[in-house]
Amino acid sequence: MNRTIYLHIGNNYSVDVRDIIGIFDMDNTTVTGITKKLLDRAEKEKKVFYATYELPKTYIITVKNGKERVYVSQLAASTLKKRLMEGGGL
Repeated sequence: MNRTIYLHIGNNYSVDVRDIIGIFDMDNTTVTGITKKLLDRAEKEKKVFYATYELPKTYIITVKNGKERVYVSQLAASTLKKRLMEGGGL
């Protein structure tokens, strides 16, 4: 039996783990110009979804059916990793 696992990323947002390309720490990865360009482009193309109203700590890049999305979360990358290891956090 195939079971879809979703990762809860905060504020009633969940993503299918099969669609996740990467989970990135906001502080460590947004210092480079290329990452800023990626996030700016995604914002302009309306591909960014905010799962927080608080200070963002991570962003999650997903691709489903060829469509890229970027989710911004207040949860730490370590917390999301732990949730993945425990089955998604739902």
